[in-house]
Amino acid sequence: MLPKRLQERPLPEEFARKLLVHSTNAKSGSLATGELHEVYSPYFSAPLGHVGVGSVEDVEKAFELARHAQKQWQERPIAARARVIKRFHDLVKKHSDLLADIVQLETGKDRTAAYDEVLDVMNNARYYANNAEKFLATSSKAGAFPVITSTTQQRVPKGIVGQISPWNYPLALGVSDAIAALIAGNGIVAKPDWQTPFSNLIALHLLLNAGLPHNLFQIVTGSGTVVGQAIAQRCDYLMFTGSTATGKLLGKVVGERLVGYSAELGGKNPMIISPDADVAKHADTIATACFSNSGQLCVSIERIYAHTEIYDEFLHAFKAATEKLTLGTGLNWNYSMGSLINQDQLDRVTAFLEDAVAKGATVVTGGKARPDVGPYHFEPTVLTDLGPDTDLETEEVFGPVVYVQRVESLEEAVELANDTNYGLNASVFGATETAERLAWQIETGSVTINDGYAATWASISTPLGGVKESGMARRHGPEGMTKYTEVKNIAQQRIMPMRGPKQLPRKYYGQLMTTALDLGKKLKFLP
Repeated sequence: MLPKRLQERPLPEEFARKLLVHSTNAKSGSLATGELHEVYSPYFSAPLGHVGVGSVEDVEKAFELARHAQKQWQERPIAARARVIKRFHDLVKKHSDLLADIVQLETGKDRTAAYDEVLDVMNNARYYANNAEKFLATSSKAGAFPVITSTTQQRVPKGIVGQISPWNYPLALGVSDAIAALIAGNGIVAKPDWQTPFSNLIALHLLLNAGLPHNLFQIVTGSGTVVGQAIAQRCDYLMFTGSTATGKLLGKVVGERLVGYSAELGGKNPMIISPDADVAKHADTIATACFSNSGQLCVSIERIYAHTEIYDEFLHAFKAATEKLTLGTGLNWNYSMGSLINQDQLDRVTAFLEDAVAKGATVVTGGKARPDVGPYHFEPTVLTDLGPDTDLETEEVFGPVVYVQRVESLEEAVELANDTNYGLNASVFGATETAERLAWQIETGSVTINDGYAATWASISTPLGGVKESGMARRHGPEGMTKYTEVKNIAQQRIMPMRGPKQLPRKYYGQLMTTALDLGKKLKFLP
């Protein structure tokens, strides 16, 4: 039996043991005999719990177990694999409060942001379980020539997918991508960030209760340099969400092995405010776009370009909307913005702010840590008048700090929006015709009109990801599942060989094929 709710205290010992037993560290014996890592919560000073410090040997054990289980799993019909995920969906719904509690205890985020993770898992589970047979079906394709050639496309699982997930959305990013890989017939070896391992472990617990074969999904807790590197050196495909710097390092590892790679990396996401934007209507939405999860969100907005015609009106409304956000703590719905995850993140945000102020920036609102609320709380902060060479003008803060810049034209706004090495998400507020025109010009993987990011993220039927140094490949949509497969082309020749009857002279064969291809272009009877 799982508890219905948790409290702001260390995890109950029996509950923690029930989760830890699912880790490869426990299966290998290293959890009992090796070094332990204490996990802390932003809510209290005592350890929330502990996990094992994984080794290369633990990772090797994980791949050994997962590969054995995966061979049988891939033989199950797609519909049977999807049924497991449908049952998992229902268990996530049943235990939604418990899942949100674990996320909050590990991250300190507000309840809304924690529950967003629960909803994301349910969204992915429903979508891929309902559509897997369509996305993965063996299908007939047009052959080289009608009648004499038939071609079949088969999708084969990659094998074992490695997954390295971050701390900011530990439940959603710890299992939502894995759902598609599992239904596609793969096994998983995962490394959660060891600041937030229990969100990943509880998801695995529910998957097993839903009927997922034991050992198919392995979780190895440990450091990125040891466990993450070892996974990248052994997996058949790697899914990574995290910083651009780490993504590049992992890309080198899998690139040398010619292994597929999907990565969602950093961003410096822009927003454009057009003169025809309805600022009064959207001010609260814009504040949410910037400060959800205390800004610790890869797709959140960090820079805003407001047209001079609406700049003053916008800044006034945005300031007011930001100041309405309430800081808080605890496993409840009574506040709109929670904690940063730890002291390092608080120090990072503080350093960016101090650099900006030292170089001439004006603090419109916010700008202070709030130890009276919690040890890592920081006020939602709006800046203007950035000076030259301000660090946060181009670098990702990953915290509740955004700057607003006046622009003389929408062309200037687009130019500034694109003047970055990143290209993950962007947002445009304005009348439909204006906003759509701007959206086509912005160089990002997604653009959200009259919203910050939620509309694009939740539209799961459409692939989502970054361009430039914000990533490669996509999650969501058919590609979010088919990327975990290899395409096999099975062609069958009938009636006669592709080079024609053996009695046909080679010269005539060449002339015949040239004529056939020319007619195929004109009459469009060839693929």
